[in-house]
Amino acid sequence: MVNILGTLLAFTIVFGILVFVHEFGHFFMAKLAGVRVEVFSFGYGKRLFGFKKGDTDYRISLLPMGGYVRLLGEGMFEKDRPVAPDDLMAKTRGQRLLIMAMGSIMNIVLAVVIVAFMNGVGTSAPEWLDARPVIGWIESGSPAERAGLRVDDEILRIAGRAVGSWADVQMAIGTKPDRLVPLEVRRDGQVLDVDLQTESVTRYEMGYAGFQAKILTEIRMVLPNSPAEKAGLKAGDLIVAIDGAPVYFYKFLDIIQKNAGRELQITVDRGGRTLTLPVTPRKEGEVGKIGISQVAKSVIKKYPFFAAIGQSFKSNLDNVFLIVRFVKELFTGEASTRQLGGPLEIANFSYAAFRMGWAALLSWIAVISLQLGVLNLFPIPVFDGGQIFVLVIESIFRRDLGPKARQVWMTIGFVIFVFLIVFVILNDIVKRLPNGWGSLVPF
Repeated sequence: MVNILGTLLAFTIVFGILVFVHEFGHFFMAKLAGVRVEVFSFGYGKRLFGFKKGDTDYRISLLPMGGYVRLLGEGMFEKDRPVAPDDLMAKTRGQRLLIMAMGSIMNIVLAVVIVAFMNGVGTSAPEWLDARPVIGWIESGSPAERAGLRVDDEILRIAGRAVGSWADVQMAIGTKPDRLVPLEVRRDGQVLDVDLQTESVTRYEMGYAGFQAKILTEIRMVLPNSPAEKAGLKAGDLIVAIDGAPVYFYKFLDIIQKNAGRELQITVDRGGRTLTLPVTPRKEGEVGKIGISQVAKSVIKKYPFFAAIGQSFKSNLDNVFLIVRFVKELFTGEASTRQLGGPLEIANFSYAAFRMGWAALLSWIAVISLQLGVLNLFPIPVFDGGQIFVLVIESIFRRDLGPKARQVWMTIGFVIFVFLIVFVILNDIVKRLPNGWGSLVPF
């Protein structure tokens, strides 16, 4: 019950902010252009409650799947109807285009502002994500091992696209489950072509290769009376080597688990000093443990004011290209629909971010706000981009579409909207079913 209430609260906060910012963009631009706003609604369908101020009815509606503002003259296709000065159709196409686009612009601006703020105050991030994609660990029996990849191989290209960091690699591989993916890697100064057959993992069908970066292990906590405490290991130590050989996160865990009762010489970096301490893992169950909580080494990313804004523009622009590429790969079949998130998934992730603290919640709002802003600009009839598309066509031909053409366009948009709502909700549900979409088939 607590989880359900927490999820609803987190979803309301996240979705409420996104919808308000988006619709306020339309509202603000309409008012600026002198267009009467008749309704400002959170949600669709039947009006539940609200209040009226001036010409505008501010309301909460039944279906919390978004929101809308209704402008005077919007959706009215009669050819010879009287047009008041504050009617939408009394304004120029340029003004109407700005009104339609401002919702998405405000969502994108929100994402830029949040990321710039986070850059300015400083946030903790895994160090390895920005590192060059040099392989530091390969899981036994994994796609990477079967493909012949080796530790110290540097990944240069994935599916013909250059990658410069492990963040790039994660995105490229994660969106290609169960695919034969061509790689270019550098090994001992030579560039080699490698065919990697990825696997699909988790209910989101994420692509999996089985390799990882050279991730330094940082000790987060040392348990009392543990082998680690007796050896002198401390929170904040970075694990550098075991028995003189460099070791990274997953290899470190593997060595500790397989060497119960055997003394290991663990080399750590402690504030710039290098220490080597003898530690003997003790057997707990079937594996060896030394009594620590470990995490991947993280760094604090903090930028001056203008650099924070510039970095925000750069990272958001990179994410815009990722969104567009993902949509393209959905249509070509390279990405799975299981990687889409509807309202149920957004609610779950919102609750997870809510529990992690304000920084995680703000970051999540920025991610979803950018996606909402970009996707809404796609030329689909029900989206703002669909109306912008019509305005662009009208501007090119210097004439308005006829009432029948507009009616057909809006009808198509409504059908697409209903289909999308039903699909994303069902898609969220089938991720939780044992056979996915097959679970809905009775035979």
